[in-house]
Amino acid sequence: MQARPLIGIPCDVKPVGKWDFHAVGDKYIQAVQHTAGDVVLLPALGDQQKLARLLPQLDGLFLTGSHSNVEPRHYGEGAAREGTLHDPLRDNTTLPLIRTVLDLGMPLFGVCRGFQEINVALGGTLHQHIQELPGKMDHREPEGDIPTQYGDAHNITLLSGSLLQQWLGSDHTRVNSLHQQGIKDLAPGLTAEAVADDGIIEAFRIDAAKTFGYAVQWHPEWQYDQKPASVALFGAFAAACAAYRQQKMQP
Repeated sequence: MQARPLIGIPCDVKPVGKWDFHAVGDKYIQAVQHTAGDVVLLPALGDQQKLARLLPQLDGLFLTGSHSNVEPRHYGEGAAREGTLHDPLRDNTTLPLIRTVLDLGMPLFGVCRGFQEINVALGGTLHQHIQELPGKMDHREPEGDIPTQYGDAHNITLLSGSLLQQWLGSDHTRVNSLHQQGIKDLAPGLTAEAVADDGIIEAFRIDAAKTFGYAVQWHPEWQYDQKPASVALFGAFAAACAAYRQQKMQP
C-alpha cells in the first residue's frame, strides 16, 4: 500500500495552568487526517534549522486558526491594545516557514490566523478591529454553543475567474465567521478569490505557488466533509499533497 502524504501543522504555544503547551485543535487534525494525509505536529520553537530537518519528510503544510493574533510589529504597526493575545513563538515559526515552503514548491493551505500569517509573511498588513471600521460588518463569532458559533454567518462573493468559483460552479456561498482581524493591504503576489459584502477579503491564492497555495479567512475544517466549499478546498489540497509526494519519490 502506498504511504499517505505527511502534512505538517505548526502548533500554538498555549498556557495551561502554570505551564506552556504546544497544541493544535483537534478539529484541524481530524479534517486534515481524514482528507489529505497523516498529520505531523510541528512544535513552535521559532527555530528554522530544526524545521529544515523535518521539511524533506513533509508533503504539505496546513496553518490553523487560533485565538492569538500576529504581533503587529511584523507588519509595521505599533503595539496592539492591552490584553490582546499574541503567540510570538508561533509567529517566529510560521512567518519564515511560509516563505521556505513556497520556495520548495510544497502545497500550503491556511485558514483564519493562517490566512493572516501568509499575508503578513509576504508583505501585507492587517486590520486589527474590523468591527470598528466604518461600513464594515462585525465578523466576530456569535454567542452560543459551538454549532451556533460555527454556523453560516454571511455571504461571500466568489470573484470572476477564481478557483472557488470554478470548483463550486457558483458566484456566491455562505461561510462561518470567527475573527476580528482581517486583511488591510493584500500582499504582493496574492490574488483575492472571494470577498464579503463589506469588501473584506475572505480568500486568496498565492500566484507563485508551484503546486497549491491557498488561504481562507473562515473555518472550512468545521463540517469539512459536508460543506461544498470545504470539500472542494480540502480535496484540492489533498490532490496537491499527493502529487507533491509522488514527484519526490520519483528517481
